[in-house]
Amino acid sequence: MKVKFLGHASFLITSDKGVRIITDPYKPGCFDGGIKYEPITEQADIVTISHEHDDHNCTDIQGNPTFVRGSGKKIIKDIEIIGTDVFHDESGGTERGKNTIYKMKIDGMNVVHLGDLGHPLSEEDVKGIGTVDVLFVPVGGYFTIDSATADSLVTKLNPRIAVPMHFKTDKCDFPIAPVDDYTRNKDVKKCDGEFEIRKEKLPETMMTYVLTPTK
Repeated sequence: MKVKFLGHASFLITSDKGVRIITDPYKPGCFDGGIKYEPITEQADIVTISHEHDDHNCTDIQGNPTFVRGSGKKIIKDIEIIGTDVFHDESGGTERGKNTIYKMKIDGMNVVHLGDLGHPLSEEDVKGIGTVDVLFVPVGGYFTIDSATADSLVTKLNPRIAVPMHFKTDKCDFPIAPVDDYTRNKDVKKCDGEFEIRKEKLPETMMTYVLTPTK
């Protein structure tokens, strides 16, 4: 499985069989220019959308993909995808609405994208998600959980690889924190935009992979 960080909360995940999944694609220039990442030109077979905000729900994606929204179980091109509805805020969705967590089975690994999760998960939610190998977790705060809440949640979910997302960069003008707030005092593997992993090569203890956006 290959993972390429496009920007913000958007990743291109490519399975060993060549199935391409793009998570939460952003619309360049949305929110009055707050998102300055370049247009996504990569093709996809599957696109997951955690919620209907413009920095996560672009449909102008090449490759004639199948778009996945909301909760429930789907199997697309032999990729099992389970959506779990949670919230984008700490007020049951009254401020920013719902958010969907996606758990995908890719090359024998459990890959979880938390979207714009805005609150701590309950023990029931954590149990429902189950085993996690690769976790994409928002860390910037303000619109999502912050670094401290993310740290606590990552400890509970206990992935083999944690990948922070939705943080401040020079191409994101949102009032959110940089990734350093989350990674401070952590064992970090820095990746120049992408990495490749196989199930048998997963680290024995949890590692934090920090990717540089490619867009």
